[in-house]
Amino acid sequence: MDQAALRAVIGRFPLVAATVAAGIVVAVLLGLGEDLAARWTASAYAMVVAVVRSGSMFKALLRGRWGIDLLAVTAIAATVVVGEYVAALIIVLMLAGGEALEDIAEGRATRELRSLLERTPQTAHRERNGGPPEDIPADAVCPGDVLLIKPSEVVPVDGMLLTAAGSFDESTLTGESLPVEHVKGDALLSGSVNGDNAVHMKAASTAKDSQYSQIVALVQEAAASRAPVVRLADRYAVPFTLLAFALAMVGWYMSQDPARFAQVLVVATPCPLLIAAPVAFLAGTSRAARSGIIIKNGGTLEQLARVRTAVFDKTGTLTHGRPTLEETRISTEAAGLITADRLLQLAASAEQYSSHVLASSVIDAARQHGLDLLPGSNATEHATQGVTATCGHHAVVVGKPGFVRSVTTGFEEADTAGGQLAVYVGVDGHFVGALVMRDPLRNNAVRTLDALRRLGVQETLLLTGDAQGTAEQIASQAGIARVKSGCLPGDKVSIVAGLRKRPVMMVGDGVNDAPVLAAADVGVAMGAKGSTAASESADVVILLDDLSKAALAVDIGQRTIRIALASIWTGILLSIGLMIAAVFGYIPAVAGALLQELVDLATILNALRALRSGGRGSTTAMGGSPVIAAGLR
Repeated sequence: MDQAALRAVIGRFPLVAATVAAGIVVAVLLGLGEDLAARWTASAYAMVVAVVRSGSMFKALLRGRWGIDLLAVTAIAATVVVGEYVAALIIVLMLAGGEALEDIAEGRATRELRSLLERTPQTAHRERNGGPPEDIPADAVCPGDVLLIKPSEVVPVDGMLLTAAGSFDESTLTGESLPVEHVKGDALLSGSVNGDNAVHMKAASTAKDSQYSQIVALVQEAAASRAPVVRLADRYAVPFTLLAFALAMVGWYMSQDPARFAQVLVVATPCPLLIAAPVAFLAGTSRAARSGIIIKNGGTLEQLARVRTAVFDKTGTLTHGRPTLEETRISTEAAGLITADRLLQLAASAEQYSSHVLASSVIDAARQHGLDLLPGSNATEHATQGVTATCGHHAVVVGKPGFVRSVTTGFEEADTAGGQLAVYVGVDGHFVGALVMRDPLRNNAVRTLDALRRLGVQETLLLTGDAQGTAEQIASQAGIARVKSGCLPGDKVSIVAGLRKRPVMMVGDGVNDAPVLAAADVGVAMGAKGSTAASESADVVILLDDLSKAALAVDIGQRTIRIALASIWTGILLSIGLMIAAVFGYIPAVAGALLQELVDLATILNALRALRSGGRGSTTAMGGSPVIAAGLR
């Protein structure tokens, strides 16, 4: 190790370095036969550390957290008093080493989260008027700029591929391990990594508004959180501390030797309670990030582990959210006055000003029919209901039946078969027809619902603003027990608030899902290109447009909690066993301190298991969980 690296280690772990230095000095003094000097040096150093630790102990007491530092400080003081100064040094090293191990484990556990932050694009290569590319800050890219992406470079902003074809690594964004092939005209996500060939792209947004910047913001929020399971570990520390002092007193009473009191406390220092739980939670959060799931805070992991009710939006969540046009129906009143293509053109022109997921499908249908969109004015989107706009000198209204009926004459309800939906259109105050579309169920929806039931979800519910017939058809296909149709955003919030089997997980993707995602115990926003409002209000953001990730998130939460609690109890039971042995004098103070260090190491290694997938039965597609693999195979 060179001097720079050594200085970095000392700067990162000063207490470890100081304790090792003190141990070397004590060893040299003992080698020189200066036993008294060695004893005083070790004892003085240990007591200084104990006094410093007392400060954090009193602060913890004021916050209602006691037991962790109290045992450590008492153990150091007791070993010094009875002359076990070597054991006192080992305890100090154990505490310092435990904190160092926690820091290292945190770094390992949050590696995937940090990789997202470190890969934020800083520069872009812009080309203008056929000239050579110029390097500019990524923040200076404007929509419409033509950018050169060199091999292995990170795409700086969202945009469209101009080159005939290209291969991109999107694993950081979506969890997809294989390169993704794109062709000219395909959308490119910022944060993806170009393959072996240089490509050109057209910027569609600024760096600030690109998907990767939003993901980075979510990751920073996730990294800043503190898990409630740490408080759970604190609660275990209270009875553990009382038991440790009781056993220490019993040992002292039985032996009539105060050294026995110190020997018991040496093996009682509860580092597993300090370290195991937060490391497991960080590992679980990082494991989720590697699978394309951003969990914003540790408390959400605990809620995910206990989910009993799963609620789903329909369009874009259970279904693909990309309905295809099956039929354009002209109303009786408008027959002979408007053609199917003209109706579709006017509807699509108005839908340009809507953020609803159906709007893009109507626009795509018009383009597939070779229709040009008309410029519009006086456009107004009526949340969850529809849109009005003046297009081609006509007042156009597009939306739900109730909304269109209220502003037009001659309204006719469209007959739809199971799985179909209708978008209603009015022109100049008259109802002119409906666009009948179909949005099929996702291929993995049934298997995802089965997996959730295997994970302990007892109740499933579909909440949608669509018609009852369409909603019931989709729910029946997916295996969802209950349906609430025709819901406004406020209705969804009220329904979720009234559910009894909690915690409740709500899965959605659109702007109108934001309120109910915030109201649920666990809000899950789907899709890397989903609504910003939905992502901000959700507790979990699934970066890949994959419904099965909702079940994987529940599985990761359950596995993380199991590992955290197993680590806590492993440390507690091992410490209790060592304390009982120490009560009867089988473990000297120095040996006890070394054994306790092994207990710390074992609990940390166990907590880091939360980084791994579930086991040998895991599948890459499902993120590595055997129960998910069983449910979705």
